[in-house]
Amino acid sequence: MVDKLHIKPIKEWLDNGLNKPLIIAGPCSAETEEQVMETARQIKANTNSSVLRSGIWKPRTRPGSFEGVGEIGLRWLKSASKETGLKTIVEVAYPQHVEAALKHEVDMVWIGARTAANPFSVQEIANAIEGANIPVLIKNPVNPDLDLWIGAIERIYKSGIDQIAAIHRGFYPFEKTKLRNIPKWELVIELKRQIPDLPLICDPSHISGSVEYIQEIAQKALDLNLDGLMIETHRDPKNAKSDAKQQITPLELSAVLNSLNFRQSSVDDSEFLNKLEQFRQQIDSIDYQLLELLSQRMEIVGEIGKYKCENNVTILQLRRWENIIKTRSQTGIKLDLNPEFILKLLELVHKESIQKQAEVMDNNDDCKD
Repeated sequence: MVDKLHIKPIKEWLDNGLNKPLIIAGPCSAETEEQVMETARQIKANTNSSVLRSGIWKPRTRPGSFEGVGEIGLRWLKSASKETGLKTIVEVAYPQHVEAALKHEVDMVWIGARTAANPFSVQEIANAIEGANIPVLIKNPVNPDLDLWIGAIERIYKSGIDQIAAIHRGFYPFEKTKLRNIPKWELVIELKRQIPDLPLICDPSHISGSVEYIQEIAQKALDLNLDGLMIETHRDPKNAKSDAKQQITPLELSAVLNSLNFRQSSVDDSEFLNKLEQFRQQIDSIDYQLLELLSQRMEIVGEIGKYKCENNVTILQLRRWENIIKTRSQTGIKLDLNPEFILKLLELVHKESIQKQAEVMDNNDDCKD
């Protein structure tokens, strides 16, 4: 568990408060003043977004790609904010970016996935932003390294910033998938467990990589009780200079938001709470039985380790392991369990069984030369 971080809730960041999830919308990149202004106007007219996002400095993998308009874009955002009332947020990667953003009165900043993966860069930003009363949002590192993500959050917090949120934008997939980045929701849940007060924002645009999946990812985030969404929105996505495939128009954003089910995190209805408690008691009982059965299994594993030791037999028996995977998977599928879940569970149990037998052999003098 991370040391207690006293982070302000999002509803205290905005002048008029916030009762619903925070919606951040805007183009991947600021391209022209007209593009920024018109996109902001349409977002304001068609959605309940509170914050206008736009990339000013764009970290591109290959040289020659559009790398942003630079500081002049901050002036466009300031004008858009003044006209529409939307708060503004930009990505910063260097202390100079922080200084320019503060000079042009940007309301919030975010640290991108590539920058979040570099503690030196995060510390430089933390030093530059020290003393500023401005929210800082931190995207997850490109690779699924929870400690690295938490470390970036802690560095910003130690600079005196108490308005912090994490942005879940998915993790780089080493294999091809339908999504641009793998969500790995379990890491987001674990981050919330370790830092309970930390607001979490989902970026379905970068997870999806395609407009086709934005609604699906956004709904999943809301169902997991995340605190908001950051969705890339452009007045003319087809002609966007960066990430055209994952940007939607303000009208499409309105349709997505209207299609979402914004569920309650809890209710006060006594009948609901009583029924929920009954379900939870059933789960508790099953969980304890599972642990008891696992303990019994490991006792038998230990006996097997001794028996193999006495008969000078190797720990790993490949045919037996293959048979376990085949037969348990077949049974699990018949019981309507997810095959991927079954395999992961079996692999964890098998790994622990191998370790248990190895310990038995290491501690048995009869197994040593």
